[in-house]
Amino acid sequence: MLYQLHEMNRTLLNPLIQWAEASSKLFTNPVSPFAHTPFAQRIAAGYELMYRLGKDYNKPQFGITSIDVAGHTGVAVIEDVAIEKPFCRLLHFRKDLSSTALSKLQQPKVLLVAPLSGHHSTLLRDTVRGLLPDHDVYITDWTDARMVPLDKGAFHLHDYIYYVQDFIRFLGADLNVISVCQPTVPVLAAISLMASANEPNLPKTMVMMGGPIDPRKSPTEVNDLATEKPFSWFENTVIFSVPPNYPGYGRHVYPGFLQHAGFVAMNPRRHAESHWEFYLHLRGGDNESAEEHRKFYDEYNAVLDMPAEYYLETIKTVFQEFHLPAGTWEVEGKLVRPQDIKSVALFTVEGELDDISGSGQTRAAHDLCSNIPEEKKLHFTAPKCGHYGIFSGRRWRETIAPRIGEFIKAHA
Repeated sequence: MLYQLHEMNRTLLNPLIQWAEASSKLFTNPVSPFAHTPFAQRIAAGYELMYRLGKDYNKPQFGITSIDVAGHTGVAVIEDVAIEKPFCRLLHFRKDLSSTALSKLQQPKVLLVAPLSGHHSTLLRDTVRGLLPDHDVYITDWTDARMVPLDKGAFHLHDYIYYVQDFIRFLGADLNVISVCQPTVPVLAAISLMASANEPNLPKTMVMMGGPIDPRKSPTEVNDLATEKPFSWFENTVIFSVPPNYPGYGRHVYPGFLQHAGFVAMNPRRHAESHWEFYLHLRGGDNESAEEHRKFYDEYNAVLDMPAEYYLETIKTVFQEFHLPAGTWEVEGKLVRPQDIKSVALFTVEGELDDISGSGQTRAAHDLCSNIPEEKKLHFTAPKCGHYGIFSGRRWRETIAPRIGEFIKAHA
């Protein structure tokens, strides 16, 4: 019933939210007489804050239309769908390299595996932008489970692994795989199973960033929640059916609005201060700072539903029973053996201040992949860097992305 109540509340509040948006524009539009009344800026700021706190946030666009390549500015970028599956699209950011100067340019192929953990793949927009100048970039674009009809079947954790394997096989030889946060675990499983089966076209490199390879190391608040609650609590408390106003009517999901509430609950004071500062920026006419706030929360507040079976299996397999580091993970009868990987170079990245995946959780991949030669292994801990800073922002652009580029160049 919670999902239905959420939808009912959203419907009831919608007229108020639309009124707040219209009122905000009424007190800011220069042709409106209300914009020239005393305290107009303060009133408009209050209305816009109300609007943004209550509005629905749809999936953002990547919005990457051009990039600088090899000293050439404004090279066009076209977003293509390379593969479309029920629960995921493989997107290709195809650069227009048809000019004479760029026609012979060869760039390493990269599969960027985005998290399926509540946010849309556009959360990695800055990651894509940082990789594009020197790489041919593909990304997994996961579908909101409430938009997938029931007749498309279920989506389990092993389906995630098979999706990744299908994408690797499709992209072929000379591929480099980068996984960010949650997918480090299924990506390592996917490549391990391919190595165990002696598949010929394994990736040249795998880069794993801020992921829970071994959540027993430096457990965070996220890890504590998963271990403090019994599995039955997750089954009975956070799983709901999609209401009839969506294509996925009847599908069991972990709703995005619950995940978003969990994100906010981890640091409510910081979010409250951020919204207050947004109001002050609007009131003071600091439009640049206000726009930065809008951009961040347009992304942060846009969430998706996860298939219930995938979410619950991830909780049990990764965060409660630790099957990967324990060496006991079986995927439909096949044991996941990272020690069978021998030819794929491994680079792990952690943030010194990461409060989502603690110190050592990602680095644990080096111990599991014991038969990768040491000269093909590298680890980097980004100083003064939190979880999101690993793949977005100044430290990503100036410190981490160049290191990844060097690693791929050295081993691909």
